[in-house]
Amino acid sequence: MSSFFIKTKANPALAKKGKHTSVIKRKNDGDPGGKNKIRAKKTNSKYNEEISSDSETESPIEPKKRQSKEDVEYEETPQEKKLRLAKLYLEQLKAEEEDKVEEEAFETDLVAGRLQEEVLEQKGKLQRLIAKDFIPPDASEIRLLRGHKLPITCLVISSDDKFIFSAAKDCSIIKWDVESGKKLHTIPGGRKGTEDRHVGHTAHILCMAISSDGKYLATGDINKLIMIWEAGTCKHLYKFTGHKGPVSGLSFRKGTHDLYSASHDRSVKVWNVDENAYVETLFGHQDAITGLDSLSRECCVTAGGRDRTVRVWKIAEESQLVFHGHEGSIDCIQLINEEHMITGADDGSISLWSVNKKKPLTTVKQAHGRHGDTGLEQPHWVSSVAALQNSDAVASGSHNSQVQLWKCGQNYRGLERLFSVPVSGFVNSLKFSSSGQFLVAGVGQEHRLGRWWRLKEAKNGIYIIPLKRKPPNPE
Repeated sequence: MSSFFIKTKANPALAKKGKHTSVIKRKNDGDPGGKNKIRAKKTNSKYNEEISSDSETESPIEPKKRQSKEDVEYEETPQEKKLRLAKLYLEQLKAEEEDKVEEEAFETDLVAGRLQEEVLEQKGKLQRLIAKDFIPPDASEIRLLRGHKLPITCLVISSDDKFIFSAAKDCSIIKWDVESGKKLHTIPGGRKGTEDRHVGHTAHILCMAISSDGKYLATGDINKLIMIWEAGTCKHLYKFTGHKGPVSGLSFRKGTHDLYSASHDRSVKVWNVDENAYVETLFGHQDAITGLDSLSRECCVTAGGRDRTVRVWKIAEESQLVFHGHEGSIDCIQLINEEHMITGADDGSISLWSVNKKKPLTTVKQAHGRHGDTGLEQPHWVSSVAALQNSDAVASGSHNSQVQLWKCGQNYRGLERLFSVPVSGFVNSLKFSSSGQFLVAGVGQEHRLGRWWRLKEAKNGIYIIPLKRKPPNPE
């Protein structure tokens, strides 16, 4: 029994307190609790070490027991060795695959970012902050394409940014190659009274639209006609009739061949181009509609001219939302994303809107300054606006010889002037390329809707303005 207690050597300081330990032992003998038993074992061992006479003879046995335990531990070492080797192997694999893992992680981040952007885009909340990087282009870098005899009234850019289609008061349509600046195809305008035999427009073209897949081109004129063309070959396909006034706005729903049209007859019509069919008419505006736009949702937005309203038309529900804000005639409108839009008016103001607010989020008055005699100054009319989709960059045009670029504030609550690009004449149409690499301005000597002024020094043509960006800061 005594050999059990000599595993731990006695503490000399405690060894002197023999009497006290014996008292503890007696108290603990009657204690059924586990803690006191453990304490009793410890005190008994110290007590017995003090009185044992066999400690010297039994002490040599202890190293043998320790040695046997060490042997047992030594026998387990191969398993530990295997574990260590496995860890080393894994570390080697990790080192070898490190670059691959980083690439995969980067690709995963890219995919996750793309998916997040698509979700935000569908919700109409995507705002890429890129306007701060734009820098003014040199005058020598701006290209002028001339081909129309009369003022340009409207233009569109194909979704792949390779082609521009433009139309003018001379009733003609021209397809341009962006890279070379050459005319690829011209659809000539006809004289008034030749509608029966002429394939094309015989009156001023006011608006045009191209489908997102680049298959169809639609044009509308002041003769109440909508013409559908094959964009690739400029071949005439259909003629839509039904409006009772000049057709002033056209837009294809993104990803489809559904066409929305607006007219001075105050109505919005829906057409199915694939089926060459009319679908329905929507009413609501109290004055001539001056502009229309749409994206991928089944709805469109319109500017109501002198009724001073902006309306969001929900096609499926056959309902509309009405927005008030401008003091003058709202002449142009463009969607930035599914929930935000920009408008321009003849009171010289531009406004940013959310479909969830009845009033503008922000308005800049006299965005292009004033003109006229002292005391009789009038603001320059805003004749066109454009937005780079799902970004914070917008542009506006007037007849003050400048195209103005703007940066939208966070959540579109604010407009900050970036810089202006010198362009002489009435800027009747503005469009950003899909990539954001350039801005196209359709310019004329007259306003697209009338002949109130004539700027003789202006040239009827298309200006391609490169959007240069600041070089990224090396980090």
